[in-house]
Amino acid sequence: MSDDLVFYTNPMSRGRIVRWMLEEVGCSYETELLESGTAMKAPDYLAINPMGKVPAIRHGDTVVTECAAICAYLADAFPEAGLSPPPDSRGAYYRWLFFAAGPLEAAVLNRVLGFKVPAEKEKTAGYGSFEVVMDTLAFALAGDGFIAGDRFSAADIYVGSHIGWGLQFDSIEKRPGFEAYWARVSDRDAYRRANEIDNALLPAPTESSSA
Repeated sequence: MSDDLVFYTNPMSRGRIVRWMLEEVGCSYETELLESGTAMKAPDYLAINPMGKVPAIRHGDTVVTECAAICAYLADAFPEAGLSPPPDSRGAYYRWLFFAAGPLEAAVLNRVLGFKVPAEKEKTAGYGSFEVVMDTLAFALAGDGFIAGDRFSAADIYVGSHIGWGLQFDSIEKRPGFEAYWARVSDRDAYRRANEIDNALLPAPTESSSA
């Protein structure tokens, strides 16, 4: 397989999660910056991701979309970075990585959109209720370690990003355990580098005209 790695992203997207992961991995990669609604919907990119959304990566002939899948793939593709536990110790790693991709993201998005699952429909909803999801996340983050044990992993990048954004935009509860965990996982050179790269790619603010 070719070592060429192309990262399709936009700095105002979940691509920031993958940028952080790539900076943690330390591999060389090419960035393809795509504008929402134009380049993302162009035939060339739809051949990469038919949903017309970022992020995505192409590693040689392998295409991966969905942030959690990309993080897991990169951890396995670059084992020297040490971002995944040994195969026989990945229970918690997979559990919380995909908890964040499923129940956590769904519950937070529904809350942002103003939708509350009726009590009689909680068994139908995959996540039950927002409150249950928050309590479950707090359970996962009890103590002062990381989401999958005492070592930082790709799961911390993904789960941590959700918590960091949720705290910033008030879409999750500001519990002390969440704030302590986010402070712990974001205090990393790779996170700071990734932010600097993406912030530099943001469109320049337009000056409002005065009357």
